[in-house]
Amino acid sequence: MIFIRKVFGVLKVLWAGSLWSLAAWVAPTLFHAQADRHLAGILAARLFDIETYVGIAVALLASVLPGARKFLWGYAAAALLAINEWVLKPVMMRAHAEGAAAGLSFGAWHGVSAVLYLTACAAVLLLIWREESQAGGLPGAPSPG
Repeated sequence: MIFIRKVFGVLKVLWAGSLWSLAAWVAPTLFHAQADRHLAGILAARLFDIETYVGIAVALLASVLPGARKFLWGYAAAALLAINEWVLKPVMMRAHAEGAAAGLSFGAWHGVSAVLYLTACAAVLLLIWREESQAGGLPGAPSPG
């Protein structure tokens, strides 16, 4: 079981890193490097889709491991990603095609989606931060007191 917990810890950190990397430089680089903004948007949307499935997989794995209740911020992040994918994405697509959906423009819905995604990123950061704090910090560092 120790091996599985350690593998899960690595998966969790990789998930956090991929969430932040996508938001911080992958998606912005797509729009900077790709002259066709529509194509850049399609590529970015696909990457955000993948992040949703990765997050759900990590959350499902957490739910069957001992200490599953310690993963609450991770569950929250996965839920926010799922809302983005299956609730907001269809609304955004409609707003993009029709100029607006539910009284908001595509840009406004995109902003709502970005806030949800960044909130998921913050939740995963908080999850890891809290676990590291409870674990006593960096390996090899002197313990307080």
